[in-house]
Amino acid sequence: MDPEHLPVINNYLDANEAPSEARLSRMHFHDNQRKVDYVLAYHYRKRGAHQGHGSPGHSLAVISNGETGKERRAGGPGDVELGPLDALEEERREQRDEFEHNLMAAGLELEKDLESKSQGSVFVRIHAPWQVLAREAEFLKIKVPTKKMYEIKSGGSIAKKFSAILQTLSSPLQPRVPEHNNNRMKNLSYPFSREKMYLYNIQEKDTFFDNATRSRIVHEILKRTACSRANNTMGINSLIANNIYEAAYPLHDGEYDSPGDDMNDRKLLYQEWARYGVFYKFQPIDLIRKYFGEKIGLYFAWLGLYTSFLIPSSVIGVIVFLYGCATIEEDIPSKEMCDHQNAFTMCPLCDKSCDYWNLSSACGTARASHLFDNPATVFFSIFMALWATMFLENWKRLQMRLGYFWDLTGIEEEEEHSRPEYETKVREKLLKESGKSAVQKLDANSPVDDEDDEDKLTWKDRFPGYLMNFASILFMIALTFSIVFGVIVYRITTAAALSLSKATRSNVRATVTATAVIINLVVILILDEIYGAVAKWLTKIEVPKTEQTFEERLILKAFLLKFVNAYSPIFYVAFFKGRFVGRPGSYVYVFDGYRMEECAPGGCLMELCIQLSIIMLGKQLIQNNIFEIGVPKLKKLFRKLKDETEPGESDPDHSKRPEQWDLDYSLEPYTGLTPEYMEMIIQFGFVTLFVASFPLAPVFALLNNVIEVRLDAKKFVTELRRPDAVRTKDIGIWFDILSGIGKFSVIINAFVIAVTSDFIPRLVYQYSYSHNGTLHGFVNHTLSFFNVSQLKEGTQPENSQFDQEVQFCRFKDYREPPWAPNPYEFSKQYWSVLSARLAFVIIFQNLVMFLSVLVDWMIPDIPTDISDQIKKEKSLLVDFFLKEEHEKVKLADEPTQRSQGGGDRSRRSRAASSAPSGRSQPGSIASSGSQHTNV
Repeated sequence: MDPEHLPVINNYLDANEAPSEARLSRMHFHDNQRKVDYVLAYHYRKRGAHQGHGSPGHSLAVISNGETGKERRAGGPGDVELGPLDALEEERREQRDEFEHNLMAAGLELEKDLESKSQGSVFVRIHAPWQVLAREAEFLKIKVPTKKMYEIKSGGSIAKKFSAILQTLSSPLQPRVPEHNNNRMKNLSYPFSREKMYLYNIQEKDTFFDNATRSRIVHEILKRTACSRANNTMGINSLIANNIYEAAYPLHDGEYDSPGDDMNDRKLLYQEWARYGVFYKFQPIDLIRKYFGEKIGLYFAWLGLYTSFLIPSSVIGVIVFLYGCATIEEDIPSKEMCDHQNAFTMCPLCDKSCDYWNLSSACGTARASHLFDNPATVFFSIFMALWATMFLENWKRLQMRLGYFWDLTGIEEEEEHSRPEYETKVREKLLKESGKSAVQKLDANSPVDDEDDEDKLTWKDRFPGYLMNFASILFMIALTFSIVFGVIVYRITTAAALSLSKATRSNVRATVTATAVIINLVVILILDEIYGAVAKWLTKIEVPKTEQTFEERLILKAFLLKFVNAYSPIFYVAFFKGRFVGRPGSYVYVFDGYRMEECAPGGCLMELCIQLSIIMLGKQLIQNNIFEIGVPKLKKLFRKLKDETEPGESDPDHSKRPEQWDLDYSLEPYTGLTPEYMEMIIQFGFVTLFVASFPLAPVFALLNNVIEVRLDAKKFVTELRRPDAVRTKDIGIWFDILSGIGKFSVIINAFVIAVTSDFIPRLVYQYSYSHNGTLHGFVNHTLSFFNVSQLKEGTQPENSQFDQEVQFCRFKDYREPPWAPNPYEFSKQYWSVLSARLAFVIIFQNLVMFLSVLVDWMIPDIPTDISDQIKKEKSLLVDFFLKEEHEKVKLADEPTQRSQGGGDRSRRSRAASSAPSGRSQPGSIASSGSQHTNV
């Protein structure tokens, strides 16, 4: 006897009635026929339940479409007295009952286990029958493949040959998935319509819509189904927010590590994509999109393109670095600094405890600075600015190409439902303004989405939230700057303390720099987590109406706070350190006796490089290894321990193979792509903003991303519940942020080269002040004289160990000598260098911006072959429509022609020919060209 037709008593199967068939699949109802498209999970607690053991029997509740019998109650007459928890649980149960009844009214079919224990978790399995899928697919305008297939042409013969050679060379790197085997043919796609069923090649209803599309359709129904008992709450998200349900998720396609040869999309993704052993292979983007939806597919396509674009920039960065290594012996300024015969006697680095010192003692720093401060870095900065433009242009082209193959061209923005918090706020406003009678306006037929002005939140309602946002963001930015200043104070005081001891005096600068950068890194990592939570809280108090608006505002706030957090220490070293030191005899003091810190003799660029590399590498390594790998594992372990230690009743089926919905429930819930994008966007800033000071940044980014792709893949396939498939045409606001960083990087690199490096002072000296057009004498040119007798009382070095008596000491600045009419004023050289720096910034910025616009103009946003194919597809679609309509009319006319013979035989013939048409149901399917549904 088929379990589907067993006698249903109060919608429950008898617990002792065994199904007639063994369970064939854990993805179906217990009748082995209806596929589970979605799962709702909730925790129940019966009235007056204590910790103890109840009846362990396992029963099954089958709620068929249209049957609304009452649930069997486990309580007796003695359970009438309800405690506070019991009353709350009873209220939730009634809300669940009503919501599930409304789902059945929408055409969905439900199945769930009996609540046979005193407390536990229950899974409501949802199946969408064909009628519901067809109705919703038409309503959502889901594009589906038609019978017509056509060949995708790849241009001329040269392009074909080149494509074939490329395909042959890259074949070992291609993942072994079916989608990659035949990418020359494409089905014409058309939005699903029940009136045009003859257009589609529907061979089997159960498999016509893939699992991701089925779950998306069910999720749309769940989002718009109301529950009047829960204050007219609209949708499953509101019910989860009110703890009526715990979770709602589509099922994974089986296990990814199951033994045997049975293959599913999840297992295929794991084997060909989500393992570190396949890091060298291309990503199966089409399969990712099919399994996870377009939004996640676009993220991994973007990440793959970004990673591949890092390869040429890494190669050029390594060449620039090697050029610095190769020319280090030819660098005249560093040779002059290392020459002991020059004997530049430098002024003390601190008051009292610091002695005079020779510039040649800073030889190592000067030589190391040349590795990153050389003419090649200017070329590399221009290259990286153009690289960012080319990357964004190529992404736009790839996005259009994917949009064509994934049938995203011309899709409309889906209507979004209001967020639960927005509904609650509107309801509170109505209660406040009109009393409880206003709640009646929010019945099931006029939800909060209504466009009445009185139901919407005005700027006055949101003003407190906006004010709190503005004040909080300002406070957070001020907090970040305060921490940076605190680290500066640490550096100054530590340097002064270490200078008192002869043993530590020689390594003061290295010790202070290393410890300060590590402190900065730790603070950045901690504040990153805090700012992420703060940004979410600030966005919530703004009460955005839709999830898309919420996500965009959250991204902007989180990006602003994390950008300031990550880059403020680097900005300080690049543009502020050593600029406000003063001069000997007139130093600037932070506190009494503590001078502002100054740059190393070789300049601040080397320190900027150290700061950038440690923060970038530390952030990537720690966030990847600890936050992305360690924290989810700890959460999973904690949840497992909690489940094991939670008091409950023994389950006789616990030893059996767990169902798929049980396995997926134990996984981490999917929380969106914002953390993944944010991590990559901050990295993109490290690669582009300060690349003039650290040419190896693209190399480290590339190495990180090779691991990051597989890490994210493994997380999505093995550690997260399956996300809802979301259709989207682009990556949204992230593209605007990337574009903004690309433009900002031009300005930052112009200032790094002009202000932080010695590139401009060297050029000015070589072409304006050098006697022979070389850099000989450049170091002496950049050092000013100071008469040590003019040092302030109490600041002179105590117990100076210097070999000879010092009359004049040198310091790095362009100032008049003590014997000039205006001693220690800025010299003409200073103003010459300053004007050259400003001129360079203007020329560099305009040149690079012009080249970027030129590259943008030269590379069309839509590839020519894709635009041709889109036009061709429209033409083919019209021809296909006309042909199918013509055949349909022809088939309809045949019975009429045969009927002209008259007589009884013609009547019988006419009756026979019309019989199939009379029996066919609306929405019946014909797979061959000669059988069509009559419309």
